[in-house]
Amino acid sequence: MSTRFIAVILITGLFACSPENEDESTYQRKFVTSNPDPKPLSPKESIKKIQLPPGYRVELVASEPMVQEPVAIAWDGNGRMYVVQMNTYMKDANATEEYEPTSRIMRLEDTNGDGVMDKFSVFADSLVLPRTVLPVGDEVLVTVTNAQHVWSYKDTNGDGVADEKKIVFNNPAIDSRNLEHQNGAFYWNLDNWIYPSRDNLRYKYKNGMLVADTLVDNMIGQWGLTSDNYGKLFYSEAGPGLPAVQIQQMPAYGSLNFRDQYAEDFTILWPVIGNVDAQGGPRALREDSSLVRFTSGAGQSIFRGDRLPADMQGDYFIPEPVGRVIKRGKVINHNGKIFIESAYREKDWLASADMNFRPINTYTGPDGCFYIVDMYHGIIQEGEWTPPESYLGKKIIELGLDKNRSMGRIYRVVHKSFKPDNTKPNMLNESTAQLTTYLSHPNGWWRDMAQQTIIVRNDKSVVPQLKQIATQHPSHMARIHALWTLEGLEALNKEILFAALTDTNAHVRKSAVWASELFIRQKDADVISRLSELTADSSADVRIQLMLSLRSSSDSKAQAIVKELLTANPENELMQFSYKMFEETKMRTEAELARLKNLSPADRALVSKGAVRYKQLCSNCHGVDGKGVLMGNDPMPAPPLVGSPRVTGDKIALIQLMLMGLQGPVDGKEYPNTMPPMAGSSDEYLASVLSYIRNSSDFGNKASVITEEEVKEVRGFTKHLPPGGTTLRSLEIGKLGRAERQNWDKKK
Repeated sequence: MSTRFIAVILITGLFACSPENEDESTYQRKFVTSNPDPKPLSPKESIKKIQLPPGYRVELVASEPMVQEPVAIAWDGNGRMYVVQMNTYMKDANATEEYEPTSRIMRLEDTNGDGVMDKFSVFADSLVLPRTVLPVGDEVLVTVTNAQHVWSYKDTNGDGVADEKKIVFNNPAIDSRNLEHQNGAFYWNLDNWIYPSRDNLRYKYKNGMLVADTLVDNMIGQWGLTSDNYGKLFYSEAGPGLPAVQIQQMPAYGSLNFRDQYAEDFTILWPVIGNVDAQGGPRALREDSSLVRFTSGAGQSIFRGDRLPADMQGDYFIPEPVGRVIKRGKVINHNGKIFIESAYREKDWLASADMNFRPINTYTGPDGCFYIVDMYHGIIQEGEWTPPESYLGKKIIELGLDKNRSMGRIYRVVHKSFKPDNTKPNMLNESTAQLTTYLSHPNGWWRDMAQQTIIVRNDKSVVPQLKQIATQHPSHMARIHALWTLEGLEALNKEILFAALTDTNAHVRKSAVWASELFIRQKDADVISRLSELTADSSADVRIQLMLSLRSSSDSKAQAIVKELLTANPENELMQFSYKMFEETKMRTEAELARLKNLSPADRALVSKGAVRYKQLCSNCHGVDGKGVLMGNDPMPAPPLVGSPRVTGDKIALIQLMLMGLQGPVDGKEYPNTMPPMAGSSDEYLASVLSYIRNSSDFGNKASVITEEEVKEVRGFTKHLPPGGTTLRSLEIGKLGRAERQNWDKKK
């Protein structure tokens, strides 16, 4: 299907902006109401409700019925936009028909260059809640909910509808996690690896297929993933309300976070309306009912465009759909350690007074502007958090939020001082030689897409041009992209690498050290010798990368360089802490393997599965090491598990806690997060996670495993108990399922 969409054309030019006689220093938050009207607004009305700093304005790119329930977008090399639609997401508080295969990916086009989409087609139909979309050449890679395959869709006849479908990464395992806890992004990074936001794999695109590499740790980001100009990834975790995680080093080197990696005020939100549908209820809100801290941060992006004020470039933006705001942070490098501070005091960059405004994702577009995906949906929390008896369930009925669905908007933010770049990309049809000219483009989207397209084509005819750009181009960004394009074409030689290692720009030198890992793995003596000349480099980033790239090598010279770096940089917090965590991870892995040897084969398999699942999900709130999560000055989101009597004690109480969820104080302490019921998970899944936390050397817990049969039995008499979360008091032994407990004790 392909047609003009006249309705969108009719509202071309709709925008909202702050008064132009103000400057950003005088920009004030204007609180509107504690009790917003839940009635849906037209795009024109909704835009009027958006507050932005002076000079910025919001323009409509697309809206319903062209798009419905959008959660992510991506552009292909010809500038066509692919929109991920979760059409069945939370049609009501009970998540009715949520997993019906009726979701879609739409393809949108702007045919006249005015910035408004006027042509659309259903590119891929009959999907189960699609999650990610990544155009790769003339293919589009897609993942869906509850499955771990990666699919490729292709339109071979140019009608805008995919007619060819194949699996490019085969993983038949079912993903049984809640849909909010499954992978929420696919990102082709500067280093030519495709990273998901979650789990322990990354992928290389080779000959039309994805080849996986296993990471040291499970990444536990949630919705969205971004990077800066130099390939540093930025994740976020909605579960514990952490707006920026895993921002210090690349996932290949393991997970690494600092408690002070962002300013305290960066976690504080300043909505302009009451957010009475926040999961935490009144305790998460101010007196004016506005949300205090992040509870569902998602879809972050580093702005890398060229058609907005220069001081936006490199800034970190993260939407909060419950707060109806987008937070802006300044990314600061302190001796190699990343720190994010809020760009404003007691206000956010963007805030809406429309109760149905749900910013889910943000991007830098081909036109150099800032894009926002607004799901425009009444209910934004998944069904595990909205049972009828819960605070949210009652609010949904009271406000009629379940009726606000089948809508969605895509916006772009522009500025009065800049015109969007109306040049329509045509990379899929241009020569590879022409693509090399875009490696110096001022907009990061163009540089990234040109590099990716050259590599997908595997056209080595441009290697001489790339070598010239890598060594002679005046733009350091062009030199970096040329270096990595050569790496992706498997054409990076030592001559180009050595030139980059002595580049005048520290970012180029760091990229060269990073790219040299191919030679380090081969124990290339010439390369390792050249790397040794950088131990006193003027840039902390270069020295840190040198340590990271060499520390896993078994080469004696490489290890000597690492020791020299650690000795010479005692004050470098990131270098020292990263290496300490590297050593501790090795010791924990060895200890865990030794511990598993003492278990029966069946128990060993159960605990091993539980370890993976715990790190994929539970570690968001309880910490990878079970000691809880401490970031900034935020309260710990959930209690620690190390040494917990609830973990190592009575099996019935622990199983029931997992089945029913948990709310209220734990050991006299309140925690901001409510643990949802996990009754939707299989008996085997719950048994594996519980066995791991009871029997892991990581936690120092030593208790017997919990079997699948035990979970099934407890589930049998727990299903008659009130669902939707319980308190610790109701889980005390003898007060819950007394008769069943007596029968259990007799059998045990």
